[in-house]
Amino acid sequence: MQASNTHKPLTTKEKIGYGLGDTASNLYFKFFEVFLVYYYTDIFGLNPAAMGTMFLVANLWDAVNDPIMGAIADRTQTKNGKYRPYLLWFAIPYGLTGWLIFANFSFLTEPGLKLIYAYVTFILFKMVYTAINVPYSAMMGVISPSAENRQELGRFRFLGAFGGGFLIFLTVRPLVEFFGGENEALGFQMTMGLFGVLSVICFYLCYTTTKERIVPQVTESAVSLKEDLGFLVKNTAWLIMFIAGILTLTNVVLRGAVTIHYCEYYLGWGSEKVFWWMDMTTLFLSSGTLAFIGGCYLTKWVLKHFTKKNALIGLTILNAIGILAFFFVPPEATAILFGLNLVCGLIAGPTPAIVWAMYTDVADYGEWKYGRRATGLVFSAAQFAQKMGITIAGSASGFLLAGYGYVANQEQSTEALLGIRIIFCILPGVLALANGLLLLFYPLTQKQTELIQTELAVSRADNC
Repeated sequence: MQASNTHKPLTTKEKIGYGLGDTASNLYFKFFEVFLVYYYTDIFGLNPAAMGTMFLVANLWDAVNDPIMGAIADRTQTKNGKYRPYLLWFAIPYGLTGWLIFANFSFLTEPGLKLIYAYVTFILFKMVYTAINVPYSAMMGVISPSAENRQELGRFRFLGAFGGGFLIFLTVRPLVEFFGGENEALGFQMTMGLFGVLSVICFYLCYTTTKERIVPQVTESAVSLKEDLGFLVKNTAWLIMFIAGILTLTNVVLRGAVTIHYCEYYLGWGSEKVFWWMDMTTLFLSSGTLAFIGGCYLTKWVLKHFTKKNALIGLTILNAIGILAFFFVPPEATAILFGLNLVCGLIAGPTPAIVWAMYTDVADYGEWKYGRRATGLVFSAAQFAQKMGITIAGSASGFLLAGYGYVANQEQSTEALLGIRIIFCILPGVLALANGLLLLFYPLTQKQTELIQTELAVSRADNC
């Protein structure tokens, strides 16, 4: 039965609680996005090409798990909801497996053994990440049927996400130095232990402060997974968003993977402090993330003036231009680099909340069109697309670094420096531009989504 309060505005407590779930996710995701390649190549000692192969294998396996996890979550029935319980069940495994990647135990001395350990721990973490994040994402579609409530959830989600990212960029390098001194391996081990505990707490708070309110109209046993997938591939709006997800995450992760390399080797920024406890790289990363959070906060204002589709297209193309512009800025132009980074962060800020709000529209369209609400599958398929982007970018970063002659912990050749710049600026910029152009073909208009939500509200009321 549908609850009577589904259309009421959500409390600030619930919106913040939901946002903390993505804070937990991004304490690891942003850490991995910027520091994992550097850790594997320069600290753990993996060959870049071997690391790229590992990313390819691990992320392909991980991507396959997403639709499976979505289908499992859609068919879960508990007194606390379909998706929410997974936050409680997998919070501790999430924190523990993420830490294991950076544990760097003393017995790991041989290159072959290190590579095996990297495969096992990375794959294990990614499976747990899927088990908790697919249900977490799907919760956005069942907490409220209201488009305004969902947009607010999306805004708080990504305020939480990039609040977590800001914390990572602001503190990781200082904490690694504090805990490890000259021993970076120990520093990363202790720092990740701290963030692991914090991520568990955030997931628990998300679980305790949120509530599922939408109950599907069709019993889960009535529709097979094969039929669900058939409905999904017929959904043109979902197909567009699926490809856009691949392009987006390939762009973001490819750029993030060489950010430390770009700052240290091309820009020549060292570890000397320039502002309080921050070196130049920490200041660059944290200020850009602050700008992103500011842009995320402006999401509501943006959507008052533009439709979701038009806002996403315009912001994506502007961000692409900004990323490409980095290629033409010389390393000594520090003020321009920081200014451009702030502008790109501000422009990109509203886009994640808009994207996930559009996925809820896609789920609504599927229910309206086919009489079947498979929210978990829609969101898991979205994450599948994003993980395909992560797979492409993660493996490509290793292969490209090796191909351009990158050698860890040494002065880089002219070719290697050019390669780092191409990976950081040109390739992500081109992918972002392609993404903006693709979104021109997204078929759902604002008027259509409003009509669909109105008709679904009537249908759900009739089924009470």
